[in-house]
Amino acid sequence: MTVNDWTKWQSLPLTLTTSVMAELLDGGQSFRWHTQSNGEWIGMWSDCAVKLARASDGALHWSAPTAVARRMERELAAYFRLNGSLAEQVNTLPWRSDAHLAKCLEAFPGLRILRQPFGETLLCFLCSATKQIVQIKQMAALLADRHGREIVPGLKSLPTWSELTTVSEIDLRRCQLGFRARYIHQTAAFLADHPGWLAETEVLPYAEAKNRLCLLPGVGEKIADCTLLFGAGRLEAFPVDVWILKTMERRYGLTGWKPAQVAQFGRAHFGPFAGLAQQYLFAYERRAAKGFVI
Repeated sequence: MTVNDWTKWQSLPLTLTTSVMAELLDGGQSFRWHTQSNGEWIGMWSDCAVKLARASDGALHWSAPTAVARRMERELAAYFRLNGSLAEQVNTLPWRSDAHLAKCLEAFPGLRILRQPFGETLLCFLCSATKQIVQIKQMAALLADRHGREIVPGLKSLPTWSELTTVSEIDLRRCQLGFRARYIHQTAAFLADHPGWLAETEVLPYAEAKNRLCLLPGVGEKIADCTLLFGAGRLEAFPVDVWILKTMERRYGLTGWKPAQVAQFGRAHFGPFAGLAQQYLFAYERRAAKGFVI
């Protein structure tokens, strides 16, 4: 695409540091953002595509392909949850009595939870089992390139679950999915046999929605919680992966606790916005492991 195929830069009411912007877009919530050599980011979700750039004062600006630009302002507001009150949610967290959480909040000012398409979020996190972020991004890119639809020239969407019913398990394995191909193939077949199942699940109360998701092939509590947190806006979900197990052991003394026990503790200790706290804890622990002084 040429420069003329993109709109002029427009302001996004969001101000972030460089490191928090990278954590937001490339820290394990979404796997469809890619940084460019000039510091810009290109991201895709559903049939949307956008570029983000950060000004020297931290203010974010966006540009979109002209073919989809008319609706992108509304889509961006929903995706970045710009109509919610992040400050009020953060203030509700127990940072006053939890010194480590307070340190995490200070290290990542403005970090928020994205609101992604529910079915797409499920697909990406089914790819995530035993994989690191860079590998999940590679799988998502291959799925889009080989089985997705063109949003605009050069940028393709992830295949929908309906479209995945036409893709064989062998072809899914060619997208570097390994054993995950079987789960995705079986889930696509299940959803085809149960029209509306995902849409119904997305709006159910948290516990019921989680139980339903765990009925799907390859979906355990962690994948279900990630899907609900990042794809359905269920901020009470508290996904537990190896990083959260580490931080809850090191910072909270939960040595030897099982993931389900840690998740229950997280929801009780951090309250209705436990998932938001989880993202700060996750980001802090990963950065600390890289040797950064924070």
